[in-house]
Amino acid sequence: MRMSLVSWLTGWRGPRAGLSTTRCRRSRAIFQARQRLGPEPMKALFERVAVPLGMPATSERAETPGTWLAGRRLVAIDGSCLDVANTVENEAFFGRPGVNKGEQSAFPQARVVALAECGTHAMFAAEVGKYSDSESTLADKLLTKLGPCMLLLADRGFFSFALWRRASATGADLLWRIQTGATAPQPQHVQDLPDGSWLAHLRAAKDRRSEPMLVRVIDYTIDDGRANPETYRVFTTLLDPEEVSATELAAAYHQRWEVESTFDELKTHQRGPRLVLRSKSPDLVQQEIWGHLCCHYAIRTLMADAAHHSGHDPDRMSFVAALRISRQSVGHRSAFPP
Repeated sequence: MRMSLVSWLTGWRGPRAGLSTTRCRRSRAIFQARQRLGPEPMKALFERVAVPLGMPATSERAETPGTWLAGRRLVAIDGSCLDVANTVENEAFFGRPGVNKGEQSAFPQARVVALAECGTHAMFAAEVGKYSDSESTLADKLLTKLGPCMLLLADRGFFSFALWRRASATGADLLWRIQTGATAPQPQHVQDLPDGSWLAHLRAAKDRRSEPMLVRVIDYTIDDGRANPETYRVFTTLLDPEEVSATELAAAYHQRWEVESTFDELKTHQRGPRLVLRSKSPDLVQQEIWGHLCCHYAIRTLMADAAHHSGHDPDRMSFVAALRISRQSVGHRSAFPP
C-alpha cells in the first residue's frame, strides 16, 4: 500500500522510472538552453534567410505565376494576433484584448505584422510586438524591406498620410484600399484618365504647407449577385493607364488576400487550430514566434522549388500536404541520443 501511494505521488512506474527521469532532465536542459539563447538568434536567422522567392521571366523559363504585375513584384502587408500562455509575465508584457462587458480574453496576445510575397506566400519580413502596438506602427518598421520593382498591397486599415508618404519614398509602388466614409481622405481631382480612373492630389488637411502627393484613384464594384454591391476605392502610385489599366489594378488588389491565407497557414495548420503558444516568458514567446516564422519560410521555400521544377503555380500546391511531408521527413526521436 505504501509503495502504491509513493508510486502515485511520484509517477514511478517500476523499470520505466529511468526513462521518465531522462525525459525530465532533457526537457529541463532544453528549457535552460532556450533561456540562454533568447529570441535574437532566431530573429537574426529569419532576417538573414527570408527573401522573396518568385522568379521573373527569362528566355529559358516563365515567371512565377501570380507574382508580377507590370514588372513589379506583388507583395502584401497584414497583421494577426497569437494567443500566448496565460502567465503574469506574458500579460504584463504583451497585454490582452478586451471582450464584451468590460471582460478580458482568456489569453494575452502578441501581434505580428508581416510582408509576404503574394505568388508564393513567402513571408520575407516581420515585426513582433505587443497587443497594444497598432498594425500601422509595426508596419512602419518594415518599410526598409521595400524597394524599387515592388508593388505593395495593403488594406484600408493601414492608410495614413504619413505612412503613405514614407512607404512611397522607399521606391516601391503602392496599391492600397482606402475608406470611403465621412472621415476618409478627400483626394483633390486633377485629371480624368481614359480607363475610368483619375489623378488627384493627396494631402492632410492639417498639412497644407507640404507638397501634395499625386495619386491615381480607382473606384469600382464587384458584381457578386448582391443587390447593393460594396464599393471599393484604391489609391496607387502607378499613374500611367497605358502601363497598367484600372481593371488590372483592381484585380491585382484582391491578391492581398494571399497574405491572410499565409497567416492562416501558420496559425491554423502549422501551429495547430486553437493552440496557445506554450512559452511562459516574453523572451521565449518571441523566440517561439520567430521559430514558427523560420519554419513556415522553410516549407514555402520547398514548395516554391517544387513548383518551379514541375512547372506548377505555387498557389495550386497544398501547404497542408507539404507540412505533413516535412514532418514525416524529420528524424524520429530515436535517432537522437538521450
